[in-house]
Amino acid sequence: MDVALLHGLLLLLILPVLLYWHSATFHYFCKVTFFNIWVLTMATLLSPFAAIRGRCVENMKLLCAAIRPLKHLYGIKIKVLGAEHLNLKEPYVIVCNHQASLDLMGMVEVIPKRCVPIAKKELLYMGTVGWACWLSGMIFIDRQRTGDAIDVISQTAKTIQRENLQVWIFPEGTRNQSRSMLPFKRGAFHLAVQAQVPIFPIVISPYWDFFSSKEKKFTSGMFTIRVLPRIETRGLSPKDVPELTETVRNIMVDVFAEMSANPCRDWPAELPLLPSTGATKGTDSTWHEEDTTGTSD
Repeated sequence: MDVALLHGLLLLLILPVLLYWHSATFHYFCKVTFFNIWVLTMATLLSPFAAIRGRCVENMKLLCAAIRPLKHLYGIKIKVLGAEHLNLKEPYVIVCNHQASLDLMGMVEVIPKRCVPIAKKELLYMGTVGWACWLSGMIFIDRQRTGDAIDVISQTAKTIQRENLQVWIFPEGTRNQSRSMLPFKRGAFHLAVQAQVPIFPIVISPYWDFFSSKEKKFTSGMFTIRVLPRIETRGLSPKDVPELTETVRNIMVDVFAEMSANPCRDWPAELPLLPSTGATKGTDSTWHEEDTTGTSD
């Protein structure tokens, strides 16, 4: 009986190891689970230290330091191009494509010192993770209540000017692993126009070679982050937002397509100047529910 029990215990210990090395699906779920446990654990450990300082953007440094080791643990290499564009001390808005939770690893590689993400309000209620995000100065938006989202955008426009902050937004509004980008929500662009601050588009290359939630694939690999030149909004008004949104999206889609076709190429940091954005005739400048800000999913 004791021998049989011992053999059973050994089998229970060996089976997960065998599945990890021989089952891509099991391998995927193990890595995703570890990712989530890591984030939860780091948030729990760091929150008391962040609480001493109180809610402020300086606490973002703690979160970034906690996320950075993951790229080494997962064997993922990250190449950053054009990071010098972000070397400004003035406020601005960053818009970035959103593919998966792995975007966190890319974000902490380039996020400026005084930059806070805008996230969905549901994140605020995720235990110590939500608490850590709140302490780091993250801005939360209720995507189901358009009026509240508009008010948050208006308040944020004043805050980034008053406190000299930068804001990071995923304008697609949700994760997207398709071959292109989803339509952009206009919140980020309303924010930039209201605050009269520049926009910096950031494009993260696809993870297809090493990560796919649909195919349950998660191996080591490499991706590229490309920071594009600034896009000015000074002098623009709310009626220019629809055209501005589409202009920025189109150039990001083109860059994403180029990076998808040539993932190993060293892309130049500069791009041709964007066409000037003027008032869009016949465009309704009022907000609609589908136009609310994109957020981290």
